[in-house]
Amino acid sequence: MPDDRDLAATGAATDLLADAAPGDAAISEEAVALAASGPSRRPLGVVFWLAIAWVGVVILAAVFANVLPLARPDFQHYGAINAGPSLHHLLGTDDLGRDLLSRLVFGARVSLVVGFGSITIGMIFGGSAGLVSGYLGGLWDATMNATAFVILAFPQILAVIAITAFWGASLWKITLIIGVASIPLLFRVVRASTLAFANREFVVAARALGASPLRIIFREILPNVLPAAMSFAMIGVAVAIILEGSLAFLGLSVPLPTPSWGNMIAEGSTNGNLQQNVYIMLWPTISMFLLLLSINLIGDRLRQRFDIRESMV
Repeated sequence: MPDDRDLAATGAATDLLADAAPGDAAISEEAVALAASGPSRRPLGVVFWLAIAWVGVVILAAVFANVLPLARPDFQHYGAINAGPSLHHLLGTDDLGRDLLSRLVFGARVSLVVGFGSITIGMIFGGSAGLVSGYLGGLWDATMNATAFVILAFPQILAVIAITAFWGASLWKITLIIGVASIPLLFRVVRASTLAFANREFVVAARALGASPLRIIFREILPNVLPAAMSFAMIGVAVAIILEGSLAFLGLSVPLPTPSWGNMIAEGSTNGNLQQNVYIMLWPTISMFLLLLSINLIGDRLRQRFDIRESMV
């Protein structure tokens, strides 16, 4: 039985789009009008804007940390060891007298770079390969899909730990390693979404009109795949941040004294610090929790906001 590509080559796509019975034209016009009017407009809600606000505050603080009135994150004030929150140290100090607010702000840079940087790498390479593979099909798709299955068969966290331990820990190395590890998973997500749209009526019509595969991928398929891909990518950012924190517990994150939320939590849980000064571990834990929660809420709300109603297309 010929598929849509064969029908498009013979010009039969026009017959597929024709009215089959009286009244079908009115139904089709209504569906097209609803689809053309754009995605359903659900209210984003107060929680969404609170999540946006928190992520924005974290990003701005991390970007402008050098110009903020903060102490150096590695400055050790031996007269204020394990001090509680005060006017001089708003969030207190750690066991070496370092200002926790300063280390929290500077440490946000590591989490943000690792989270967004690694998933950007995964989306560029894995997402692009998923689009092409899902649309072209055939031997290329079978080969790429089998390769992704083989890579995903290995425990990713163990692979990341092993490569980091062998290659060395630095910010760009950790970002690159996690980014490469995310490629097969993002490939699978984008490929699955592409398959759902590769043979839809508007793609068949574009192919019948002589549009190139590149134009169809980027003009017809990508806008429909992007909401789901971005929603999953936001979850991937949260997972990458958690993974950096896990590496910090093993001493495989950015080397000290460079602060990160992960190694701040690790420091707060060792050498009896948790019993002496709970603030060392408390503030980065709360900050990371709120950031991860906000990122997940933003991704989910955006997916609901821009999701196209399948039954109307």
